Amino acid sequence: MDRPVRVAVVGAGPAGIYAADILTKADPAVTVDIFDRLPTPYGLIRYGVAPDHPRIKEIVTALHQVLDHPRVRFIGNVDYGVDLKPEELDPFYDATVVATGADRDRELAIPGIDLPGSFGAADFVSWYDGHPDAPRDWPLTAARVAVIGAGNVAVDVARILAKTAGELLETEIPDNVHRRLSTSPVTDVHVFSRRGPGQVKFTPQELRELDESPNVEVVVHPEGLEFDDASLATIRARRTVKMCVDILQNWAAREPRGRARRLHLHFLQAPAEILGTGRVTGLRTETQQLTGDGRVRGTGEFTDWDVQAVYRAIGYLSRPIADLPFDPATGTIPHAAGRVLDLDGGPIPGRYVTGWIKRGPVGLIGHTKKDAHETITSLLADLPALPPATHGDPAEVLTHLSRRGLAYTTWTGWQRLDRHEVNLGRPHGRKRVKVVSRDEMIDISNTPSSLLSEGI
Repeated sequence: MDRPVRVAVVGAGPAGIYAADILTKADPAVTVDIFDRLPTPYGLIRYGVAPDHPRIKEIVTALHQVLDHPRVRFIGNVDYGVDLKPEELDPFYDATVVATGADRDRELAIPGIDLPGSFGAADFVSWYDGHPDAPRDWPLTAARVAVIGAGNVAVDVARILAKTAGELLETEIPDNVHRRLSTSPVTDVHVFSRRGPGQVKFTPQELRELDESPNVEVVVHPEGLEFDDASLATIRARRTVKMCVDILQNWAAREPRGRARRLHLHFLQAPAEILGTGRVTGLRTETQQLTGDGRVRGTGEFTDWDVQAVYRAIGYLSRPIADLPFDPATGTIPHAAGRVLDLDGGPIPGRYVTGWIKRGPVGLIGHTKKDAHETITSLLADLPALPPATHGDPAEVLTHLSRRGLAYTTWTGWQRLDRHEVNLGRPHGRKRVKVVSRDEMIDISNTPSSLLSEGI
């Protein structure tokens, strides 16, 4: 473009940051403001990845480089659609890209799902990752726990529940979470997959990590290790699935090692009912049968499991955004190649979407980059026809936020908070100690480093 272009990206997770990266590389006239409702960047990388997964968190290095770009600006603690209506930002930008991701639990419609002791995995993940909007305590009172799901989140939840608190102390786990986990009476964690081992969604790396704890015995129940033609075809075609199946078969055949805690893996068991009156006292599952095409059907054979808590990890769901169209069935914003569509199916000028709120909560980082590339290609093609921002000076939007009384945070503020958390962890040999309170995060972010070092 032969004129300055201003773009707002809503969501500072990988999807939003990749969109900003592609934009700034494609057009030197573009400057980008990345908004997030949290005071910190990185989205689910900070608040959705288990604390004992430092390798996955290495992606932060690449995201940091994008946020360090002189034409990219981070503006945190501003909730798009709540603190500001979408149209309120329009005068300051030529276009807006929504990349708010998915952080709610998908519902599971079985009897007893609302009993005390029945939890959504997303809520538990937010708690153990120190999300500022999560509760500070968690009712870890069950000795035997069920986890429903066969994806990476289910495996993460099961591993955190099964591990001892001492094993997690060297990670960035928040202090309140470590204290609570240290009181957990858990002895057995049961993971239930509706399908067979040939349809698992977790990765070999996630699976292997279950077996790395010296205190946890991984028990694979062999009665569910069944394969039909579709399963065998998938195993032959996908190396990662074959690796998972090989690991599971090896574990199923080995001798018990007598460890204090046990993590059980059950296949072809579908949740039918959560049992209890007043609170969870068990889980009823129905044994499934492979149908030859990768699907399953119930056999009418039920088993009751003696558990006192149930966690469902069957997928994430996006939140609707005020004044933007939303499909509640898929949890996505309707779009055509990233262009947001109105109720009549036509594109809304200047509105775009990328990431999980665009395609649903599936896929890995590579899919997210491809997704962002499609959306930004559409945006750049539309730019000549989009009306330019009427208040295009970057300072004007900050003035507007201040007038609205919004205590926004910045990239410089995040760097202060980042250093502060690392410094908190250093005396204890920890990578960092997360600050959990939103108000405390904002205060640290907006206090000059010289004052922080003086304890003011």
